Amino acid sequence: MVTVVFMVLVVVFPHIVCKAHNVMCAVNDLVHVPHEWYQPGEILIGGIVSYIYYLVPSVDFQKPPSQEQIDVPLVVTKFYQHILALVFAVQEISKNPKLLPNITIGFHIYDSYYDAGITYRTTLGLLFQSRRFVPNYKCGRQGNLMGVIGGLDSDTSSHMSDILGLYKIPQFSYGSFQRVMNEQTDLPSFYRMVPNEELQYQGIIHLLLHFGWKWVGIMILDDDNGEHFLKTLEPMFSQSGICSAFTNRAPDEMRFHNLAEMNDYILNSIKGFRKTKANAVLIYGKTAIIRWLAAILWWKKLLPLSDLQYEEYKTPGKVWITTAQIDFAFFVLQRTWDVQMFHGAISFTVHSNEHLGFQNFIQFINPSSSTEDGFIKDFWEQAFDCFLQDFDDSCTGEEGLESLPGPFFEMSMTGHSYSIYNSVYAVAHALHRISTSKSKDKTMKNKGGLDLLNVEPWQVRPFSQCNEKCPPGTSKKKKEGEKFCCYDCTSCPEGKISDQQDMDYCISCSEDQYPNKEKDHCLPKVQTFLSFEEHLGISLATLALYFSLVTALVLAVFIKHRDTPIVKANNRSLTYILLIALLLCFLCSLLFIGQPNKVTCLLRQTAFGIIFSIAISSVLAKTITVVVVFIASKPGSIFRKWVGKRLALSIVFSCSLTQLGICAVWLATSPPFPGQDMHSVSGEIIVECNEGSVSMFYCVLGYMGFLATISFSVAFLARKLPDSFNEAKFITFSMLVFCSVWLSFVPTYLSTKGKYMVAVEIFSILASSAGLLGCIFSPKCYIIILRPELNNREQLKRRNN
Repeated sequence: MVTVVFMVLVVVFPHIVCKAHNVMCAVNDLVHVPHEWYQPGEILIGGIVSYIYYLVPSVDFQKPPSQEQIDVPLVVTKFYQHILALVFAVQEISKNPKLLPNITIGFHIYDSYYDAGITYRTTLGLLFQSRRFVPNYKCGRQGNLMGVIGGLDSDTSSHMSDILGLYKIPQFSYGSFQRVMNEQTDLPSFYRMVPNEELQYQGIIHLLLHFGWKWVGIMILDDDNGEHFLKTLEPMFSQSGICSAFTNRAPDEMRFHNLAEMNDYILNSIKGFRKTKANAVLIYGKTAIIRWLAAILWWKKLLPLSDLQYEEYKTPGKVWITTAQIDFAFFVLQRTWDVQMFHGAISFTVHSNEHLGFQNFIQFINPSSSTEDGFIKDFWEQAFDCFLQDFDDSCTGEEGLESLPGPFFEMSMTGHSYSIYNSVYAVAHALHRISTSKSKDKTMKNKGGLDLLNVEPWQVRPFSQCNEKCPPGTSKKKKEGEKFCCYDCTSCPEGKISDQQDMDYCISCSEDQYPNKEKDHCLPKVQTFLSFEEHLGISLATLALYFSLVTALVLAVFIKHRDTPIVKANNRSLTYILLIALLLCFLCSLLFIGQPNKVTCLLRQTAFGIIFSIAISSVLAKTITVVVVFIASKPGSIFRKWVGKRLALSIVFSCSLTQLGICAVWLATSPPFPGQDMHSVSGEIIVECNEGSVSMFYCVLGYMGFLATISFSVAFLARKLPDSFNEAKFITFSMLVFCSVWLSFVPTYLSTKGKYMVAVEIFSILASSAGLLGCIFSPKCYIIILRPELNNREQLKRRNN
């Protein structure tokens, strides 16, 4: 257990661990720097990498710094490639006879040890290195420093720029994305070799939206850069409909007084990930945060927990999303750790290019290849877990770098190494331009692009939202008191749909479409009208033709027996007019069947109104004729002059002319026309005749009702008058049927929609016309056809007496 604790402490907190093997600082150097790689040249390119962790003691001013003890180095073996990239670029340029001929290029590489004091020391060492370090005094190693490459993070870059900016030495930062120290690095001598950090923010948003991850955990280092990241990203999350489920702030420096305190901290960190629906976690900070996270997730497996406690601290599988500042680089002490939890992670990375020459170069790297390399000894021993001295487990020097796993070393050039490589070439091209005194611009272009969304098929796509997505057919409804990413799903109202998941509101279909049952897409509406092909249309058309035929037969019978007393007794001319009007009433109902067009729409209601007015006025004329004849039969009556055909024809003509006038005004002002009703019936486009003016339509119906009411009233009053064939009673019954039909028509017509509204009107026309035909003419046809003995003058006189 002690060994395990030691490993975790070394990996997570390397700056607080001391070991027994110590290196004494050089006597002649106030602050000894044990690692460097120097190659002399007429022109020097400096480099400060971040590759080794040390415990650097704080200065207490009780004794000279050179007497302080420092720890054995802990190497991030993967970052050794950064050093090799700089060396390879210098060697490649030296072999190029066209770039800088007759000039030897050297380099001088230090490590920052992730410490501000050492960074200042090594930066000054690049400028004024001598046997005894004296700032502003050049002695010993000579060389013209043309530029310095570094550092890996914003803190190191900032410390370097404090000194290099004073001397106008170009600085090429190969890993700093942030705008360091409030624009301090906006100096002519500072160059960032990686894109601005804010470009990643848009990429993060696009990535989360691409996978539909809208409930996301965030893990940052608790420093100024982490707070700037949150401050910038949170508004962008809001605008894109993304919410942060939790924010875990990892301390930049973690110091604990005892093991129990560290144990509590780790358990509290694990709680941040448990029982959350956010399975996508965005990690921002430095590479160290990955090692810290791996240590915490590994540490919980070693804790003596009960089943209940383990379930409480269990961390479900998650997708880790890392920014480009973070590299999956581990200490060799973590070689045996299970890092399965990071498989499938999505990482933003710095653009790189394959370089076969670089791979060939690193294949020949070994401890004996360069005696000046002050970094390779610790790298080799820790990478291959051996010693270069004569021990039982000594290194052979022939171990292959290609055998190392990716988290510990990569054979292909990484993004940061490529930035260092480009930085060296930037200095070389600038010097070449100066040396040749030509004004050609040599620009370096990044070829290709970085496909951030290229996810392998084996990667599982988890769900990372506050709640299940609202399915199509529903819309989001905000939960009171919770973030906008947490919501309920409510079904779309009638007439609206949502055809995508997580829609904020439902939308209406276009006028020619309607929602399906599930309300998740629109269906085309079907055009409907009362046609001759459907059963209802066929039935009504058959009835209309049948009654028309019956009416024609009745008319034929009356014409054949026109000289008989029963035909002559009831005004033969009015009888003919009434039968012809009823025949036309039955036939005009056919205008209502079939697809409406301009002609049928103009004729439908107007023909129906005029013909029915003629029929009703004929009935009214018959009734008035009976009354006038009875009154005129009294001695001295002044109505004798009104007896005859002229009165009856005048009534028919004047009543019909009034209806004709109403229809003429209707057609002249707002005539009916073909139209489409898209809203009355769901799923249907009703092809109909628009009445044009609804008020004129009801005026036509109202006038017919007025005539029918008068006819019924007169017939009812005259029902007991002496009459040879009792026609007044039959007219009363017929007008009772007529009025009953049309009184029931109005509410029924207004309560139906579509083709059934048309069917109601056709039925009313047929029923009222059939009522007139049956009530008035069936008794007469019975006498004419079946009881002809009653159809004679003697019978007429007998009934009058």
